[in-house]
Amino acid sequence: MTQAPTGGARTTPLHETHLALNATLVDFAGWLMPLRYSSESAEHRAVRTAAGLFDLSHMGELRVHGPQAAEFLDYALVGRLSTLATGRARYTMLVAEHGGVLDDLIVYRLDEDEYLVVANAANTGVVTAALTERADGFDTAVADESDEYALVALQGPRAVEILAPLTDTDLSDLGPYTARPGTVAGVPVLLARTGYTGEDGFEVFIRPAAQAPAVWNALHEAGQPLGLLPAGLAARDTLRLEAGMPLYGNELNTNLTPYEAGLGRLVKLDKPGDFVGRAALTARAASGPTQTLVGLVGRGRRVPRKGYGVLRDGVPVGVVTSGAPSPTLGKPIAIAAVDAGTDLSSGEFSVDVRGRAEAVDVVDLPFYRRET
Repeated sequence: MTQAPTGGARTTPLHETHLALNATLVDFAGWLMPLRYSSESAEHRAVRTAAGLFDLSHMGELRVHGPQAAEFLDYALVGRLSTLATGRARYTMLVAEHGGVLDDLIVYRLDEDEYLVVANAANTGVVTAALTERADGFDTAVADESDEYALVALQGPRAVEILAPLTDTDLSDLGPYTARPGTVAGVPVLLARTGYTGEDGFEVFIRPAAQAPAVWNALHEAGQPLGLLPAGLAARDTLRLEAGMPLYGNELNTNLTPYEAGLGRLVKLDKPGDFVGRAALTARAASGPTQTLVGLVGRGRRVPRKGYGVLRDGVPVGVVTSGAPSPTLGKPIAIAAVDAGTDLSSGEFSVDVRGRAEAVDVVDLPFYRRET
């Protein structure tokens, strides 16, 4: 096993499992997480063709509950969470007063007055602090319950086939962005049809967290004959990149509003009452975004990486936000932020890869869309 120095990094309830699987471990957002188990391209392809099993226990889970929980979340977030039906989930964002993105979130409505907010690992503290501050004056409570949860994701076209014999939940009745209590391998869980790979699949919230190895081992054993592989952070990143999904710190940050990421649809300016960032986001919606996210496909073999400049006819027009070799396309791909108003229909585009202009084609996102 290859292991980076922990430097005080936390471990998930599945740490011993990762060691047994000979994972390469790295410090990610203060957590010691599997980067890969064997070949990251093999793990990527397993998710596209069969299934992959991910440990996401580093993610943050916050419970928002109380008589005014719905009203509070409408004020605290850009979306209208009061219209979310019990048992459903929604992708949304937390922004600062100036409109910059503090984090992108998935919010699950568990009951009339109870929600589960799932935050990115690196931003859990920021999200907790912001929601706690914004809850002042509302009859609601915000509790960071991250330590009580483990989170496992089963993703890929054979996910249903693998999970169905292990759960008491009717998966045919569990549509995209829905969630409900159930069991997996006899362990009580919250089972959600959500993910971050561009494939069908499930995220399994396990509480108490100590039950995670039982769930992981059951899914692993059931999935191996069908082509399932454990998958690490490297495959998770190339999968989400192919699917055109933004990553906080790359496509999203506090200097950009949701409009710069092409996600203005998440901002519900027509919802009643005030919400944090309304004035700034209203102004940005009127003026238009300062940049546009586009897809780039390399014509050669050199990979456009984050921070590399994007050129149109030799003139700088933007910067790469994420880039990697695409196992599915067999070519280098990247998401890039280009200046608003850039003519994308003509001219020769390239990326400055260490002083050399590498020709690229501009394409619509996502690079990959699964067949349904």
